[in-house]
Amino acid sequence: MFRRAFWFTAGAAAGAWATTKVNRKLRQLTPESLAAQAADKAVEAGHRLKEFALDVRAGMLQRETELEEALGLDTPVDPALPGPRRTALGPGGDAPGRREHPHPTHPYNRNEDH
Repeated sequence: MFRRAFWFTAGAAAGAWATTKVNRKLRQLTPESLAAQAADKAVEAGHRLKEFALDVRAGMLQRETELEEALGLDTPVDPALPGPRRTALGPGGDAPGRREHPHPTHPYNRNEDH
């Protein structure tokens, strides 16, 4: 009698445990749950990407500092040296005295090239 009661109880417990596991898995596979999991993974990936970008930026700044030191670019500028070269181009990238006519008399026609 005790043996039957033991096996009955063991079977009922195993059935309850299996039912609980199956119900949890079914809840995980609902569309709402899958969408929430995807959103969580996307946020996590965004955080990892941001950390990676910050690491790259820190490495770039460190390497730039090393290169500046190696090339002597971090030394103060001597006032006796000439200043930076000036280019012949104006602020818009055009030559200073040259201006484009706002309405050209002969507009470019790409069909004429053929």
